[in-house]
Amino acid sequence: MRILGFDATPLLLPLGIAIGGLLLGLAVRRLLFSRLEALARRTASDWDDAIIDALRGPLVVWFAGAGLYLAAEVATIPADAETISQHLLVVLIIGSVTWTLARFAGTLIRRSMGVSGQVPSASLIENLVRVSIVLVGVLVALQSLGISVTPIITALGVGGLAVALALQDTLANFFAGIQILAAGKIRTGDFVQLESGERGFVQDITWRSTTIRQLPNLLTIVPNSKLSTAIVTNCSLPDAESAVLVNVGVSYGSDLTQVERVTNEVARGVMREIEGGVVTFEPFIRYNEFGDSSINFTVILRGQEFTSQFLVKHEFIKRLHARYATEGIEIPFPQRVVHLPSQAEAPPR
Repeated sequence: MRILGFDATPLLLPLGIAIGGLLLGLAVRRLLFSRLEALARRTASDWDDAIIDALRGPLVVWFAGAGLYLAAEVATIPADAETISQHLLVVLIIGSVTWTLARFAGTLIRRSMGVSGQVPSASLIENLVRVSIVLVGVLVALQSLGISVTPIITALGVGGLAVALALQDTLANFFAGIQILAAGKIRTGDFVQLESGERGFVQDITWRSTTIRQLPNLLTIVPNSKLSTAIVTNCSLPDAESAVLVNVGVSYGSDLTQVERVTNEVARGVMREIEGGVVTFEPFIRYNEFGDSSINFTVILRGQEFTSQFLVKHEFIKRLHARYATEGIEIPFPQRVVHLPSQAEAPPR
């Protein structure tokens, strides 16, 4: 077989082997991974899911690399070309293994944080691990090609000192972010309130800053160095449930025992029937003040998370107002009694 006057017959077998390796890799990925994914979904572990996700792309590269290696062995090529091809295959294999390990580590970190599909993960740790693995892979590839990595490491050390002096603020945010994640007191998905008043869900913790999504769907970007030294209230710790307090006042002529019974009945109904209420929680009230026009008390309910309080309060106030009207319990308006002296008691002018 001649192409452009060149006898291509000796290349047919190597070319077929190379293409066969690629097609075999595609076939194995299509037939094997669908079954492996079905098996992985049945397990509670994240390891198998992370392995399957990491191997999906590199598997084809490995089969293609094996096909190229066998093709190079079969084909008759000059010694220099064979050496170059072997080096390229080594770099290809090391690069694919490095990328697989980086994907596996990143996926495992993301899944282990328990926020997959809800909010972005803390990308600082994920990216840091991936970059570290890729850097090690590059050094291994250079060493396999006969390039000494000692001068490179020395240069990186000297250059790193200069960079550290020039980027003090950036490095301060970087290490503050690592400290925040290592402490585990602020996690992605937590609802937090800053001492400056901003509050919302922690959306992401990057190498420089932490992103907080406020309830009005606004993003607040806080540098990690400032967040690590600020007073932060984490409403999601020690657990997501939080108390819901509602202040109520009834008239002085009310039967307080009846008020307590009726209020608790309404509160229990809200806990059982309203989304966000804690079904197992037994609500209660505590009288706390003789006010100017009412006897005041606080109703203690519980929500499944901090934002559950809005719907719980909404439904409780509606139901309590209707029930008090049925039971004849008065919620008084603010009022003040003023005594005016009579004409006889008026002081002389």
